[in-house]
Amino acid sequence: MIKINLLHDNQGLQFGTSGVRGLVVDMEHNICKAYALAFLQHLDLSAGQSVAVGMDLRPSSPIIALACMEAILEQGCQIDFCGILPTPALAFYAQNQRMPAIMVTGSHIPFDRNGIKFYRADGEITKQDEAAISASTVIFSAEKQLTALPEINHAALRCYLSRYVDLFDAQSLAGWRIGVYQHSSVARDCLVDILQTLGATVIPIERTEHFVPIDTEAVSEADEQKARDWVAQFQLDALVTTDGDADRPLIADESGQWLRGDIVGLLTAQLLNAKAVVAPVSCNTALEASGFFETVSRTKIGSPYVIAGMQTLNAVHQSIAGFEANGGFIAGQNLSINGHDVAPLLTRDAMLPIVVLLGVAAQRGIALSALMANLPARYTVSDRLQSIPSVVSALWLANWQGSPEALCIIDSALEKVSQLDTTDGLRVIFQNGEVIHLRASGNAPELRCYVESGELKRAKQLLRQAFIWIKQMSDIQSC
Repeated sequence: MIKINLLHDNQGLQFGTSGVRGLVVDMEHNICKAYALAFLQHLDLSAGQSVAVGMDLRPSSPIIALACMEAILEQGCQIDFCGILPTPALAFYAQNQRMPAIMVTGSHIPFDRNGIKFYRADGEITKQDEAAISASTVIFSAEKQLTALPEINHAALRCYLSRYVDLFDAQSLAGWRIGVYQHSSVARDCLVDILQTLGATVIPIERTEHFVPIDTEAVSEADEQKARDWVAQFQLDALVTTDGDADRPLIADESGQWLRGDIVGLLTAQLLNAKAVVAPVSCNTALEASGFFETVSRTKIGSPYVIAGMQTLNAVHQSIAGFEANGGFIAGQNLSINGHDVAPLLTRDAMLPIVVLLGVAAQRGIALSALMANLPARYTVSDRLQSIPSVVSALWLANWQGSPEALCIIDSALEKVSQLDTTDGLRVIFQNGEVIHLRASGNAPELRCYVESGELKRAKQLLRQAFIWIKQMSDIQSC
């Protein structure tokens, strides 16, 4: 028998803003099994209960999935293996089948890391659930019970696809040429299937056998150039992709310009007739300035906080949506389009924003970029400084919070600090209306920086200058 106290015996894994994650070398078989078993015991599942399991395309995912499935058997439950599929597809299937789910994925983080996401039958686990799981002590058999993955149940993926193709007419995208940047996304095939079913001419692009960590909040210069090149080469009306587990979309318009995730979320919420929207503090202030919504609520960064905020509003508003700066969209109650109700899904999803934005643009006979014509001129850009331990980021942020006026040195136009927001990290609003927001990532050893300005060129310039300043200040503080 093996006994593991997750709080003390686990050195490498911890919950971030979305699931428990760590370096693959630290995701030892018994630790992964212990986390899964702690989750199942926390739910107090009865014997014979089915648990859905899915995974992404990372090379380390199958072995971690086996450890989780051993925990399911240890608990006396049944394995419903859904194979390689989008995280929201697994969550949607589990929700419809009223069963819990375990998804093995590291989402957008580098391939030398991985993670496990846990879902109750009603959606993502809460921060309270995370705390209870982390504090657990579990005892299980030492024998490895599984050596091969079970047969795949494809019902989960079929259920997911039907959620989108019913929102528009079968030929609603006829005449549109849409590129799908496939890389190693778990949605690389189902995304093609959905768009083709809606009538589009789909051009699959750059499918890879190695894992590519696409971060929709920090798009690389290489991927920015690829988008422009592919749109021109293939004469595309749009280019779409997702992160590794397909809960974050990335959409480029007819010029090859990637749309910011928070703008994608804002437009999707409007087109789905949401009256109330919940979004993290890092999202673009066009959300309030647009005047599209009766209520806008801001939270800490991370889908659990957004979902908690949405649930708080359930008693007050009839139609609620949530999204994050990465573009992941969370569908609350009573959303609809074209007379079709959108089934709620309380986890981030990449597919709904893609289908809604493309479908509406095609319906209206306009270019994708024209959907943004009536938005306030507010532009957000972001990037990350990698390999910065969270304890180091916390020290830097504490020092800068004590003297926020020091950030004015980043650019001569930042003459004075107007407001300080410490909801999540350090968000500094300057007197000229520009914003610099610094925070430690909850998923990886990274310091993230978000910049907002009234002009895109200016926002990009300010982001570059902010990183130069951060590097200079970090060098000083490390001396």
